[in-house]
Amino acid sequence: MTVFQRHDNKKAMIMFDKAKPEAERLYVGLMMGVVGRGLVSTSHADAVVRKELSVFSAGYTFQMMVMPKGPAFTTEVQADGTLKLLKNFQGKPDLCVRFKHMSHAFLVLSFQEGTARAFANDRMFVDGEVSHAIRLVRCLSRMEVLILPKLVAERAVKRYPAIDMGEKMNLAMRIYGRVAANFLRGE
Repeated sequence: MTVFQRHDNKKAMIMFDKAKPEAERLYVGLMMGVVGRGLVSTSHADAVVRKELSVFSAGYTFQMMVMPKGPAFTTEVQADGTLKLLKNFQGKPDLCVRFKHMSHAFLVLSFQEGTARAFANDRMFVDGEVSHAIRLVRCLSRMEVLILPKLVAERAVKRYPAIDMGEKMNLAMRIYGRVAANFLRGE
């Protein structure tokens, strides 16, 4: 290897190290949008998720964010037990799940680490009622089971439930359809 090749390799590594945080930020931002819209769509499509949400009163707000001012989404429980995505939410949510760092959010949102493991590894924390957070994690897990291929979902959730393939495909198509429509409408 010549001096020039070593210099070029070192230069490439420095460029990669500088680009990596921005790439993670872009990915996490995109995935926060997908997860927020996916959760809302799942609440409309799946009775299991609506049952989990039934304990929350209308107007209850849930937020997931990356500290300190990273990507986030906020949802609100509607009177019919479904969720609505809130734009530009500025208040204090009833429940907030916060990732301590962008790299922690990247691990979870790229399905390298499940939500339960991230909590255990102290990568995120809950501001609000813990029992409510457990319900919302179950909703998120159910969404992941429905929309992700089994191989990926098994890495993302603590326990992969028995689910009929026809039911999974039907719900996944409904959820993906709503997510796509919401993105196109800018919601």
